[in-house]
Amino acid sequence: MPKYVSLFTFKGETLKAMTDKPADRPTAVRELAESAGGTLEAYYLMFGQYDGLAIWEVPDSALAAAFCVRVTSSGVFSHFETHELLPAEQINPVLEKASQLTYRPPGT
Repeated sequence: MPKYVSLFTFKGETLKAMTDKPADRPTAVRELAESAGGTLEAYYLMFGQYDGLAIWEVPDSALAAAFCVRVTSSGVFSHFETHELLPAEQINPVLEKASQLTYRPPGT
C-alpha cells in the first residue's frame, strides 16, 4: 500500500481553538485514514517550519488525494503538503527506468 507523509502548519486561530479545547488529534487522523481503507503510522507535532507531520497509508493515489482534499477543506491549516514515500529498496528500479527514458533539456 502506498505510504505518504503530510507536513502541516496550523492557522493561529486553530492553535487557539486547540488550546481552549484540547482534543486527541491522532485519533481523528487515524479514523480518517481508516475511513479511506488505510492506516495512520505516525503523528508528530514539532517545532520549526511545520507544526507537525503524519505518515499514513491508503490503497491508491485517488484515495490519497481525497484524504488531502478532505483535510485541507477544513480550513484549519495555513500550509498542508503531502508527498508519497518510496522505500529505499525501490530506488534502483526507478533509476533503471529513468536511464531508459529520453529527455531533451531546455535550450538544447
